[in-house]
Amino acid sequence: MTSKQEQSPAATAVPDTVQNYVGGEWRSVESDDGQPLVNPATGETLADVPYSTAETVDEAVQTADDAFEDWRATSPVDRVQYLFDLKGELEDRQEDIAQALTREHGKTLAEGRGEIRRGIENVEVAAGIPNMLREGSGNVEGIGPNMDEHAVRQPLGVFTAITPFNFPAMIPLWFLPYAVATGNTFILKPSEKVPLSSQLIFEAVDAVDFPDGVVNLVNGSADTVNALLEHDDVAGVSFVGSTPVAQHIYETAAEHGKRVQAQGGAKNYAVVSEDAELEQSVPNIIGSVYGNAGQRCLANDVVVGIGDAYDELREEVLDDIDDLTVGNGLDEDTDVGPLITGESADRVVEMIEDAVDEGADLVVDGRDFEHPDYPDGNFLGPTLLEGTTVDMDITQTEIFGPVMALTKADDLDEAIEMVNSTEYGNASSLYTENGAEARKYRYEVDAGNIGINVGVCAPMGFFHFGGRKGSFFGDLHAQGEDAVNFYTDKTIEIQRWYSN
Repeated sequence: MTSKQEQSPAATAVPDTVQNYVGGEWRSVESDDGQPLVNPATGETLADVPYSTAETVDEAVQTADDAFEDWRATSPVDRVQYLFDLKGELEDRQEDIAQALTREHGKTLAEGRGEIRRGIENVEVAAGIPNMLREGSGNVEGIGPNMDEHAVRQPLGVFTAITPFNFPAMIPLWFLPYAVATGNTFILKPSEKVPLSSQLIFEAVDAVDFPDGVVNLVNGSADTVNALLEHDDVAGVSFVGSTPVAQHIYETAAEHGKRVQAQGGAKNYAVVSEDAELEQSVPNIIGSVYGNAGQRCLANDVVVGIGDAYDELREEVLDDIDDLTVGNGLDEDTDVGPLITGESADRVVEMIEDAVDEGADLVVDGRDFEHPDYPDGNFLGPTLLEGTTVDMDITQTEIFGPVMALTKADDLDEAIEMVNSTEYGNASSLYTENGAEARKYRYEVDAGNIGINVGVCAPMGFFHFGGRKGSFFGDLHAQGEDAVNFYTDKTIEIQRWYSN
């Protein structure tokens, strides 16, 4: 493939105002509406984020639709060559992307580096699309006299992905590679809170020189999203975010005849058995709860100790919390960065205070944390609540902050009842060395992602991302074999040849 790398600006040259990428070129957003992009650790304004109008969305969709027929006619073997090049470009730029997403989101640089690596993993998996398209297709010879029947996967048109603030580099790459590898064209609408990562990812897209209109970027807000959901020429929509918005996306897009996969919120529990190896388990639990400042849908923010495991678990958790450092994610010693906005921090503080009012004990209080070097940051210190029960809001509602609710169960059956008490079914983890307990947990817990001695049970790119109940709306999930099914339809062809 021809590379535009020498012609493209450096990956770090992010404009003062974020831009759209449509039809193979960067375009300024003509709009009177928008918001500033603010570094949540420092309060520094990084860029202006204008919101694309319905007219701008229509232009992007029409551009992608015009590109579809030629791209569909491109051999899958040729399509994936662009992905091989994209993988190389992303790897060359991964440190720049990690730096950008740390500045715009607040997570630690180590977390940012891990995130972009997981995104690149999906590019690698999607590069195997010629073989993945073959799987699930098939043929049967001789279904009748001189008759054969077979199934062929075919792309559908223009797809869009609406992605959240908490993983601005990884989650767009859950969708983009699979959509284009299967022969569709694609429009990304990133969160307006974190557009810099997408700007840099699309510098890599631009360097690869995809055919004009195959891969597009549109920035904006809720009105931009609704314009995509309602557009007649959009064939399908992918979404990751909160459950109320996921339900809106699902219902609106489905009403307009589109395929939809909408990943919603979560309320995840980690259960610690009496057979658990606490020396290894507790650091893993701490990472699950407080990593990414708790702002991820796989955080196990309710931790249940079974029987005699509880007291030692509590002691070791308190020791490890005491060692956590809160600060700017660009500082090497930081373990917990800021929350994305001041409003998010205020919401988490309110949830903590409501839990105390409901009877929980505030054992570690991070509400008044202030960083001496970053007085304008949206910081919240690691917090621990004890004595919570399943009828409290803190154990039923997603926190999205660095808060652990620590509680006790008499046995595994009671713990599983706690896990299944919420409206969500995203993830859950069990810490144990007992295989029978692990099997029982996997069998009885109603969650789409299960971790055994793994606190963040994020599937590899060649498996789909799970989710049930209020955590997912749709039939086919992101990544892996589900992505191939989502982005294609099977045409059945029945043949009869009379010459035989």
